[in-house]
Amino acid sequence: MTAPLILWFRRDLRLDDHPMLAAALASGRPLLPVFILDPETRALGAASLLRLELALTAFAARLAAAGSRLILRQGPALAVLERLVEETGAAGVLWSRLYDPVAKSRDSTAKAALKARGLRAESAPGFLLHEPWAVQTGQGGPYRVFTPFWKAVRWLPVAPALPAPARLPAPALWPPSDSLADWRLSAAMRRGAAVVAAHQSPGEAAALARLADFADGPMGAYAERRDFLAEPATSGLSENLTWGEISPRRIWHRGWRGVEEGNAGAETFLKELVWREFAWHLMHHYPQMATQNWKPDWDAFPWRGDSAEAERWRRGQTGEPVVDAALREMYVTGRMHNRARMIAASYLTKHLLTDWRVGLHWFAECLTDWDPAANAMGWQWVAGSGPDAAPFFRIFNPATQAEKFDPEARYRRRWLAELTRKPGEEALSYFAAAPFSWRLDPARPYPMPMIGLSEGRERALAALAQGKA
Repeated sequence: MTAPLILWFRRDLRLDDHPMLAAALASGRPLLPVFILDPETRALGAASLLRLELALTAFAARLAAAGSRLILRQGPALAVLERLVEETGAAGVLWSRLYDPVAKSRDSTAKAALKARGLRAESAPGFLLHEPWAVQTGQGGPYRVFTPFWKAVRWLPVAPALPAPARLPAPALWPPSDSLADWRLSAAMRRGAAVVAAHQSPGEAAALARLADFADGPMGAYAERRDFLAEPATSGLSENLTWGEISPRRIWHRGWRGVEEGNAGAETFLKELVWREFAWHLMHHYPQMATQNWKPDWDAFPWRGDSAEAERWRRGQTGEPVVDAALREMYVTGRMHNRARMIAASYLTKHLLTDWRVGLHWFAECLTDWDPAANAMGWQWVAGSGPDAAPFFRIFNPATQAEKFDPEARYRRRWLAELTRKPGEEALSYFAAAPFSWRLDPARPYPMPMIGLSEGRERALAALAQGKA
């Protein structure tokens, strides 16, 4: 019983409501928390790596307060785990499940190899409310449409959230650890690192506080106000969910309490949490969703590849104010308002006829709340090629969207320095974060639109007719 268990942490950087941790504590063995910077993790986008660095810093402090520590190692996951077993005499390895194709392949290989050595090798739930295979249609298959999925999930029991342990049993000897600073996770952000980092709220304590503040305040008006771009009407929990700094069960139970108390926005908020579940449900059953058109007939659509126009979109220089504000918000904060994501994605895929994967890759590079399933489903939903998608002829008009959801232009003024006599710090910080090679200057005139909105709509509809011919 003195041989430790290795706890392989990934996107579950918390102690609260942690099924894998609870199973490990039940063993009575010393626990050895580990995070591995493997090639799959190193391949994440620049903003994700910056956010990971902040998350690991916060989690290491959380473990230290519980009498433990976080061991950092880098290299192929299985090789690192096997080396740690040899160094520590560990009795096994436990981890929380992930559901993207790369993680499932890596984890299955690791589990088989560790078991072949006679070690305990177990995965536990914890990233989702329900395992993707646990929610089935009446015919026993996966759901393909959100509304019936929501109706099925709404009444499924969700296990109570587990309390965080006060202390973790430590091994007699700790193995050596890499230095987080030596990993240089934020290096790819270059001069934008400090700008983006200032907008993050990493760590378990911050996530739980965020949930409490949201539930006691903006959740009540969530259904009516969540689409208004300039209002603090959303929870902001996406970055914390991405790295598992808060569990979806903890969020669900707080939201459901709001439903029972008659909170008008609580059920709408829970639907958004289940939208994330639906995305992972689909990715588990249809892993090609992240790279291929969900609907094969869309393979014939005349998408444009990357281009100079797509580059202007990436840089927030399209000449459509709400689109540019959205791209700049993301570049400065690492996040983008959900309504703005739909507007920006529609403009790229429809007005500019650009392949949705061009936009998906840019979001993967720039979002600190990057979620491969939710973002793939979101991009394909807007483009029209995905599951339960909006029809292609639903083309968001940026001007009318801005008029409806930013009626006083506060969101646009917040992010577009060129359209304001005295731009604020956030608008100017975009130019401080952008690469020198972009040669951006807030004193220059705001760019002219790349294409008229009516012209872009007609071109998109003509392309639809051509692609479906």
